[in-house]
Amino acid sequence: MTTNDEHPGEAMSTQDAWRFLEHTSFGRLAVSVAGVPNIFPINYLAHDGRLLMRTNPGTKLAQLTVNNAVAFEIDGIAESEAWSVVVEGTARVVESQSEIDALDLLPLAPWIRTRKYTYVEITPGNVSGFRFGLGTEPER
Repeated sequence: MTTNDEHPGEAMSTQDAWRFLEHTSFGRLAVSVAGVPNIFPINYLAHDGRLLMRTNPGTKLAQLTVNNAVAFEIDGIAESEAWSVVVEGTARVVESQSEIDALDLLPLAPWIRTRKYTYVEITPGNVSGFRFGLGTEPER
């Protein structure tokens, strides 16, 4: 791990970043419409090189259909290390019944007591990750 003051951590390989995505189920979806950004907490599933989520009609769905360029981020903290993974990609509402039927078989359920009928797929264009050791501010 690099220890200089400017970058006290290290970039992950794309494969390592995907491992974090595959073993995490909560993140934040960032969308932007008319220059106004918005961030939504979501649960998701990383499956076959894409991210999947379920939602209902509302602000999040309306915004990602207006501008399908999205960012998604997960992060975490362990005892002595923290990490972050960012996905930049394209979102689409899954409309094909055969795709929906296949997605219904995956372990992706809402975390809150509501039915969510709309699947959204995020196809990554760029996946990057960074991990760094935790510690106190160094003396001069």
